[in-house]
Amino acid sequence: MSQQSRTRPSGSTTALYEAYDTALLDLDGVVYAGGEAIAYAVESLNTARDAGMRLAYVTNNALRPPDAVAAHLTELGVPADPAEVITSAQAVSRLIAEQLPQGSKVLVIGGDGLRIALRERGLEPVESADDDPAAVVQGYGGPDLAWGRFAEACYAINRGVPWFASNTDLTIPSARGIMPGNGAAVEVVRIATGAEPQVAGKPLPPMHRETILRTGAKRALVVGDRLDTDIEGAFNGGVDSLLVLTGVTDAALLLTAEPQHRPTYVDADLRGLLTGQPEVTEVSDATDATGAAGAFGCGGWTAYVSGGALVLDGDGAALDGLRALCAAAWTDAGDGSCALDAGKALAKLGL
Repeated sequence: MSQQSRTRPSGSTTALYEAYDTALLDLDGVVYAGGEAIAYAVESLNTARDAGMRLAYVTNNALRPPDAVAAHLTELGVPADPAEVITSAQAVSRLIAEQLPQGSKVLVIGGDGLRIALRERGLEPVESADDDPAAVVQGYGGPDLAWGRFAEACYAINRGVPWFASNTDLTIPSARGIMPGNGAAVEVVRIATGAEPQVAGKPLPPMHRETILRTGAKRALVVGDRLDTDIEGAFNGGVDSLLVLTGVTDAALLLTAEPQHRPTYVDADLRGLLTGQPEVTEVSDATDATGAAGAFGCGGWTAYVSGGALVLDGDGAALDGLRALCAAAWTDAGDGSCALDAGKALAKLGL
């Protein structure tokens, strides 16, 4: 099934760690949240790696450099090398280096991850708009980033300096819940300057290019928790994706996904790497009884559209019911976003 025509999750008769050579894993909301490992993540990743799957950690979070991320993963119980970590700081630094001469000064609004990545590309990080920067780069700087840093960005941008952003994720998951991400900070500068940044991070091509250049993946599987970054990034890169429901995206949001946000596979968590994926099948054509454009089955469930709502009949694993509902919702929505009432169907699954 092509990316453009996806109207249901795909199945796989083999475990995903056998079907793909490299997992391109998001971190926040997939491997950990608030610094703590998400349930089943450590065991699942170690099993997949021991079975021969290469693991690469691809994050829009530009705060920490790769060696710090790798050390954190190793501490959690997933041994990782800095070369296995790809960040939006690296992607945006390559983007800047392709447009500016070696040695150019770049005003940094963010953390050490950006400064290290810029130096690797032969660029000089600076801290003030008065340092005569040739560009401004903005990345997530942590919850304590001072308001004055945004002012420095605005001073430089208003003088005509080009502006780059590592990513525009509006939110990120934390141990206490969802908090503002770099995209929220970018909006502050956009409102104050009226300017538009060049963005490198997921879901845009510079991040996917950086990932493929650094990993050499041939049969890649993007694994993420966000439709608008991880899954859209996989769509833009023409590779398959696995959505895990451990972060930002919940079942209700998944049902409303537009074509570029529809994952190849759906699972509860990273244990999905270790198994095959069930097929979702069309079990009927349009009927007077349901008024549906077909019913879709997965496991013991059947999903269809009736009376402006998604309807779910049967019994079985909740994830199978969700997969069947995705097929009914995405088929009904076509190239748009499903607006059907899914409340009763999801309640039946406890989602």
